[in-house]
Amino acid sequence: MKNRLALVFALVVGLSVSAPLFAHHGGATMYDSRTVTLKGTVDTWYWANPHCLLKFNVKGDDGQVVPWIVETQAPNTIYPHGFRKDSFKPGDVVTITLRPTKNGKPNGALLRAVLPDGTELVWER
Repeated sequence: MKNRLALVFALVVGLSVSAPLFAHHGGATMYDSRTVTLKGTVDTWYWANPHCLLKFNVKGDDGQVVPWIVETQAPNTIYPHGFRKDSFKPGDVVTITLRPTKNGKPNGALLRAVLPDGTELVWER
């Protein structure tokens, strides 16, 4: 009986300690392996944890504007790669290389960005 109680206690403690690990997600199942390069106009750059997000608008061949959202890692992770809080400003025309989501929606994982002055920011996963 004591062994069973000890086992149950160990399982409860183990699961409660490891539960936060299950909360984090990986992008391997969400993003396609192919890359897409798009030119668009920056709407918003969210410099925040847990992931920075870039919203930009891309004009399609049909003239329709499609809003895209790409994510990258946390500020402290991408900062050493040249990304800054003010890297993207509303109205900037940028060229973005990304891995699109597998579901076909206009979302993806940011890999490279070429800023209006030609500066290239690279985050290869």
